[in-house]
Amino acid sequence: MRILHLDSGREMRGGQWQALRLHEGLAAAGHDSLLLARADSPLFALARERGAAVQALRPLRLAQQSRSFDLVHAHDARSHTLGALFARAPLVVSRRVAFAVRDGALSRWKYRRPALFLAVSHFVARQLHDAGVDERKIAVVYDGVPVPAQTALGDEILIPFTDDPAKGMDLALAEAKRAGVTARVTRNLSADLPTARALVYLSQSEGLGSGILLAMAHGVTVIASNTGGVPELIEDGVNGILVANEAGAVATAFPRIGQQLGDAARLTVMRRFTVAHMLTGTVEAYERVLANA
Repeated sequence: MRILHLDSGREMRGGQWQALRLHEGLAAAGHDSLLLARADSPLFALARERGAAVQALRPLRLAQQSRSFDLVHAHDARSHTLGALFARAPLVVSRRVAFAVRDGALSRWKYRRPALFLAVSHFVARQLHDAGVDERKIAVVYDGVPVPAQTALGDEILIPFTDDPAKGMDLALAEAKRAGVTARVTRNLSADLPTARALVYLSQSEGLGSGILLAMAHGVTVIASNTGGVPELIEDGVNGILVANEAGAVATAFPRIGQQLGDAARLTVMRRFTVAHMLTGTVEAYERVLANA
């Protein structure tokens, strides 16, 4: 297969990591995969550093470029718009966000264009269906993360840095203080997880939570908001801890942190949420689109 990936993100967030891992996995499996990203983005720089095929995303060239590919895969909202306007091959769109699809003539047109949506969770799939997308045009493909050779060995309780008030960093810090535990804000989760014991990941809405998966892969106990697609990753008291986004509720979770939960979390990732699982699910979705083209 020949797949053209589009990502217009300015930051290196979960969606960009998934796009890069998928792009690299497809190329390693023998597919012809090309990534178009903003020339000034961290994704572009990292893809080039890792030797992945990447070019600058230029919207006005997209129509011509896409003619030589079997599929165009848009990985973010703006790329969805660009693909809807200019793609000359079947369009696949990844939907990762937890908020509802906007209602309006332009939005309805945009959401009719893709041949298939890849929802990051069943929660997101239901939102697409509720917005009027035919269920036959929706497939659930979970994020995939690498599993490190060793589990985390440390005692730190980490809180991801964010300037988004809906992501709950301030609540997590306040609840750690209420519980009398020391927690540290991390700006580089991947680098800090090997020394962690727990991750506090709070959010008002979450399509799935690739940061949660990354911590689980390290065998770290995750305390996460019981919202959106997060319960599709974590079963409370089995492989992590689910909490309400309320003062007092999060504080009670800290005494429950334990290695047994972390070990179960790591096993969950190995069984269902590796990069290989994500790659297999995506290729199956591509084949489904091409069979109906």
